[in-house]
Amino acid sequence: MTGAWELPEELRMIRDTARRFMQNDVKPVEDRLEHDAFALPDDQLAPLQAKARQLGLWCVRSPAEHGGAGLSLLGQAVVAEEAARCRMGAYVPACGAFGADPPNAIFLGTREQIERYAVPAIQKGKKLFVAISEASGGSDPARAIRTRAEKRGNDRYVLNGAKLWITGAADADWGLVFARTGAGGDRAGISCFIVDGNAKGLTKTEIPVIRSYSPYELHFDDVEVPAENRLGAEGAGFAICETWLVEGRVPYAAGTIGIAQAALEIAIEWARSREVFRSRLADKQAIQWMIADSEMELRAARLLVYQAAWQGDLGKPMKTEASIAKVVATETAGRVVDRCIQILGGLGVAKALPLERWYRELRIKRIGEGPSEVHRMVLARELLGPGGQGGGRR
Repeated sequence: MTGAWELPEELRMIRDTARRFMQNDVKPVEDRLEHDAFALPDDQLAPLQAKARQLGLWCVRSPAEHGGAGLSLLGQAVVAEEAARCRMGAYVPACGAFGADPPNAIFLGTREQIERYAVPAIQKGKKLFVAISEASGGSDPARAIRTRAEKRGNDRYVLNGAKLWITGAADADWGLVFARTGAGGDRAGISCFIVDGNAKGLTKTEIPVIRSYSPYELHFDDVEVPAENRLGAEGAGFAICETWLVEGRVPYAAGTIGIAQAALEIAIEWARSREVFRSRLADKQAIQWMIADSEMELRAARLLVYQAAWQGDLGKPMKTEASIAKVVATETAGRVVDRCIQILGGLGVAKALPLERWYRELRIKRIGEGPSEVHRMVLARELLGPGGQGGGRR
């Protein structure tokens, strides 16, 4: 025994299968769409989804017993990196060919909730929503959530309030909504509810942003939710919220690495062929260093993502590791794509290539799933203890 580690053979095979599928099946279809498209036509998506099911790449985060691929966190990271390697990959991995998993928090629910909501969602592979952020703040849900759920009798709750920046809400069959059932500013005062996407009193308003795939603002005006649609115990919503957020940061981070790696490959190919000032770009030391730095940083970021995944797969606490991976991966990917645009010059910002779209969408990645500054606070508290008083781990 040497103590050495490498990606398990099973995951290398899954990675290679996903890579071939993306290159040979998904990309040719996407290449026929306009630059900022974020959905394939149904008649072109259906054959890709059928093949993905056959390959075992359907709803990779969902348990196999309920119809998903049931991959480990490490497996999810491996697939996420490959699935992001398309023009719309930042927010629609594999152009939707692998299906969209229901929020993993649903599997903390009752058997009836899983059968009624999770299983049909996996069968359809349709995007759902998770509503946490509000105008009062998104990175501090324990104190920022003001949407209220008042219990009426023993059989229902009534929701009032608003949520912001909610992705996937437009046509979702249902979503998870976190609302306050207790005192303001109290973690134990937040509960989670399964809310029908077409519930009476729910209004959805599109919010235009720098990406083409817009988030929504959700307004709840006396929206009635059956008591049996509360997920978990009353007041247990914050823990459920963390479960979804922490685990989700691993494939989220991995996807940004996949985009940046694809961008770097474009830049390398260009540098090898482009001649300026009587020599190739690849012969210029400035270009060589940009490419070398990008590759080194991506390798380091990938290993940090893997480390967070290992922690989770071993059943160990992974909140800090997930925060580290999220910050390093998203910020590295942004720098790498920026360098690649610089290497290509004017062509880098032209819509003939995906680089300018990736540049815009990666900028959001540094904010989504918790901004970099908040994750740095998580790490600082781990190292220094609450209030910077020491006592953190070493």
